Amino acid sequence: MKSLIVKLLLLIAFCPIFAQAQETDTLLKMDELEFVDGSVSEAQTDTVVSDTTQVVRKSEAIISNSGTKGGDSLFGIFLAGFIGGFAALLMPCIFPMLPLTVSFFTKGSQNRSKSFIRALFYGISIIVIYVVLGLAVTMIFGSDALNALSTNGIFNFFFFLMLIAFGASFLGAFEISLPSSWVNKMDAKSDEGGWAGIFFMAATLALVSFSCTGPIIGTLLVQAATSGALLGPAVGMFGFSLALAIPFALFALFPSAMKAMPKSGGWLNSVKVVLGFLELAFALKFLSNVDLAYHWNWFDREVFLSLWIVIFGLMGFYLLGKIKFSHDSNLPYLSVLRTFFAIIVLSFTVYMIPGLWGAPLKSISAFLPPQSTQDFDLNQASGGTTRQVADVSNRKYADLFHAPLGLNVFFDYEEGMEYAKAQKKMVMLDFTGHACVNCRKMEANVWTDPQVLSFLTNNVIIIQLYVDDRTELAVEDQQKTSAGKLLKTIGSKWSYLQASQFESNSQPFYVLMNSSNRQVLVKPKGADYDPITYLNYLNEGLAAFVKLN
Repeated sequence: MKSLIVKLLLLIAFCPIFAQAQETDTLLKMDELEFVDGSVSEAQTDTVVSDTTQVVRKSEAIISNSGTKGGDSLFGIFLAGFIGGFAALLMPCIFPMLPLTVSFFTKGSQNRSKSFIRALFYGISIIVIYVVLGLAVTMIFGSDALNALSTNGIFNFFFFLMLIAFGASFLGAFEISLPSSWVNKMDAKSDEGGWAGIFFMAATLALVSFSCTGPIIGTLLVQAATSGALLGPAVGMFGFSLALAIPFALFALFPSAMKAMPKSGGWLNSVKVVLGFLELAFALKFLSNVDLAYHWNWFDREVFLSLWIVIFGLMGFYLLGKIKFSHDSNLPYLSVLRTFFAIIVLSFTVYMIPGLWGAPLKSISAFLPPQSTQDFDLNQASGGTTRQVADVSNRKYADLFHAPLGLNVFFDYEEGMEYAKAQKKMVMLDFTGHACVNCRKMEANVWTDPQVLSFLTNNVIIIQLYVDDRTELAVEDQQKTSAGKLLKTIGSKWSYLQASQFESNSQPFYVLMNSSNRQVLVKPKGADYDPITYLNYLNEGLAAFVKLN
């Protein structure tokens, strides 16, 4: 029941994150590398090339087209935009305009079909305007730049500040609006009549309502742009505008249904304020991404949870009428619906509190910083597990990364491969990232399954490669491709390796390999939230490994 309550709340609040399959530039093809200094001889480099040639050929033969995953991501972006469009419809800048606009199409005309066609054209005009905006984002920045935004610290911090501004705007601190001259010009053109006049009416709606829709559109574009999908912004805007346009066409066809709609009032502003709280909570995820990628260690799990508890607690008190902003109407009594929402929000707040002492909070674990950043964890302090925890403190990059669940994990490709070869064990490459929501969800909800955890502990050596880490490599480890691109950071090295060897740039991405000859054993796999099918994948790889050895 608690999982259902949490998911119902997060479906509205964080659908853009569910939609996003975090993708970045990817890993490293060893035969395209040149070492910057002379510490590695040509003979050694040739050996590396020969060792990895089989890996490249094998992976090229088995990697399936990633279009399906991209399609899933686009559908998620569309769904996020669609939900955002309905949320925007309830904004005080748009909802009161709905009956006025519909009456324009039905007034003075007894021909219902003609009224509907005009309203339909109005809705299509809204869709065209917003989709063009989404395409413009892609054209201005380009697909490669959009793909890089998801792990760029400066942009993530900018997105954090932008969403904080959006949240403050919804809470009433100020109003985001476009120049009045733009609105006046569009309004003047809408008086011209005809199809052009209807189109400019739609443009006027987009401009006038920007103070309400701007934060929602901005949030959606940020998530769509950083999803790695080329058409993400356009698809997100299509979903948003479709949800916004449907009511105008339907009410023009059935104008009598307008009588059943609730009247405008203070409840519209309450919707706006609630979305403001959600914007503030959402912004913290971007700040967490920056903190993890640059290892600032300022924004640990308990700090993140403390802020979420306060934000959602204040939201609950606001819904109960205990908090009032300057632009709010008086609340003489609580409606049943408002009471139910307050119960859900406050229940979610209480649910998060044990997380301050290390409770896993699986329902929201994908959004939280890793459990390893928790300073005070009662689960670890009480020895909550009888499983032996691997000591990885002496391994390369162990000071930067933390092994999830105490597993036997390496963070460097060559070091992990050599160890696995000596131990005669199968290797699992885990291409992951600090900003990868799905990676954290896999670790918290799938890897913790007893059978999966037992397999990962006893049968495989895990090599976790963070593709979005911004730590600069030592000079002797810096490499450049044959195209002359210098790989200076840990993330860029592993990111290029994944892309060039395995033709993928999504995370998580799991590759089971034979440690002796570095052959790929079975087709690599992305996120799979069913522990049974994920365990079948691991067993399939182990069977192939045993057969070869």
